[in-house]
Amino acid sequence: MKKLLIANRGEIAVRIARTAREMGIETFLVASEADVESLAARSADHVVVVGPAPATASYLNQDAIVAAAVDNGCDAVHPGYGFLSENAAFARKVADAGLIWVGPRADAIAMMGNKSLARESARKAGVPVLRGSDGPLDPAADAVEIARGIGYPLVIKASAGGGGRGIRFVHSEGKLLESIEQTRGEAAAVFGDPTVYLERFVQHARHVEVQVLGDGTNFIHLGDRDCSMQRRSQKVIEEAPAPDLPDHVRQRIRDSSVELARECGYSGAGTVEFLYDPVNHEAAFIEMNTRIQVEHPITEQITGVDLIREQLQIAFTGAMSLRQDDIAFNGHSIECRINAEDPDHHFFPSPGLITAMDWPAGAGVRVDTGVETGSTVTPYYDSLMAKLIVHADTREAAIEAMLTALDETRIEGVKTTIPVHKKLLSRPEFAAVTHHSKFLETVPDLMEAQ
Repeated sequence: MKKLLIANRGEIAVRIARTAREMGIETFLVASEADVESLAARSADHVVVVGPAPATASYLNQDAIVAAAVDNGCDAVHPGYGFLSENAAFARKVADAGLIWVGPRADAIAMMGNKSLARESARKAGVPVLRGSDGPLDPAADAVEIARGIGYPLVIKASAGGGGRGIRFVHSEGKLLESIEQTRGEAAAVFGDPTVYLERFVQHARHVEVQVLGDGTNFIHLGDRDCSMQRRSQKVIEEAPAPDLPDHVRQRIRDSSVELARECGYSGAGTVEFLYDPVNHEAAFIEMNTRIQVEHPITEQITGVDLIREQLQIAFTGAMSLRQDDIAFNGHSIECRINAEDPDHHFFPSPGLITAMDWPAGAGVRVDTGVETGSTVTPYYDSLMAKLIVHADTREAAIEAMLTALDETRIEGVKTTIPVHKKLLSRPEFAAVTHHSKFLETVPDLMEAQ
């Protein structure tokens, strides 16, 4: 393995390029015309322009990306996260071109990408699941009767959903059929698949997840994370390990996540996501993400494992370099996603030229960024600019370290979500771990900068 095509942009592209360089791998970055002068472009050895600024014409242009890899003699394609990272058809296209796909097999991506099929796979593997419809909801089925068996409140989910889309909450029977049709319509429009299923809704649930690695034969976990601080189903703050989890719950989600990876014959890095009910002390499967996660750095901080290196190692050699006994956990890590958004104006994107940027430094502080002073934040893509990560001996120390790091961060020229992060980290609910995935919706003023 000598040449790697990075099919992504921003901070994850910079992150992949850095580890590839350390491994002696030459990197080729696909870029849109809007990103040819980006930090990611400067981080790679070569840049291949695959289309104009709109993602549909560049980062989602499967044929152009495969051609870029083949024409430049690349051995493999790393998709990062987002864009085509969980697209089974693209993974097959990469493999059919004789290239290595840095990730699980296309059939595993397809299985886990369909949320209702993923539920059934989880059930077979012994992973706890929420009460719900038996597979996809048949349009001819008696949805009212099925819903009565599940109980209210419940949630309607698109089988092909993701990114917080294709989800509707129903609190009473009167809104059920209308909500099902609305969700089917949205799912068809956004994902090209109208299939939905029903699932019990857990009030005030926390969002916890387990990082897994597999090579098709051996499977391990690298601990858990908590991603409960969310805005409209989008993660805002993440931490590892998940705080205030009973030992039996922690062990069960870790062990069952490994068993799900085994059930799939999984290869690469993946994340199994759960809802945790703090009242009944139960966790239940949500979905499996078949890619590297945005929040992977906090797992790296508490384990000392470079997850990108492990992805590449598995893809190139077919074998992990780690076993479960090799994984040791140390301290606590927190990550804040720094977005170019204006909290005072409904979090509208804040594109523009970054006129000044200074990041904090010191022991335990890490910054994964795709921008720098002089970079232009364009309106074409996700507004994530950087991830600020801290690591400390305890959760309390990590919270204080993050507040200090946020105070020391300076970004001028665009609006950012930093003021919101400061407010959230200072809340007594966060300190006491009484927040949940819908917490910000119950205290809307929290999401306004001061």
